[in-house]
Amino acid sequence: MVIGPQPRDVPLIRRTLSVFKVSSIVTGIFLLGLVVMMVTRYGFGRDIELGGESGFLALTPIDTLTGVNVSILLLTIHGWLYVLYLACDFVLWRVAYQGAVPWAFLRFLWIAMGGIVPFLSFYFERQVPREVEAIIASMQAARETESAETTA
Repeated sequence: MVIGPQPRDVPLIRRTLSVFKVSSIVTGIFLLGLVVMMVTRYGFGRDIELGGESGFLALTPIDTLTGVNVSILLLTIHGWLYVLYLACDFVLWRVAYQGAVPWAFLRFLWIAMGGIVPFLSFYFERQVPREVEAIIASMQAARETESAETTA
């Protein structure tokens, strides 16, 4: 049994890579919003409120919210986006990294940190596609070498 990416996996890898790039950017944006929310909530004792008595968008004491609690929305949306980010990371690990990169599972865990550490997902949005494309290129080069040796 061959471990590592197979030629039949390339379309799945490319689709997952596209979704990963979008999810890493969106997850990173919501993570930054979550950091702002945590500073306002735990640093100043206020939540971000939309459409309340204080105006369209305001920092309101936690116990006096009358509008939509944007802080809770940020928490919830970031959580679900992080699940999507992890799913893409898992699929990439499963079909692209596993068997092709030493310490592949640690690589999976490191990329998973992108949804937890601010700005790291933006770095991974640029770095991971380069690595995966290099893996695909090396796999295709090896396949072309095999076919050339077989025909010769």
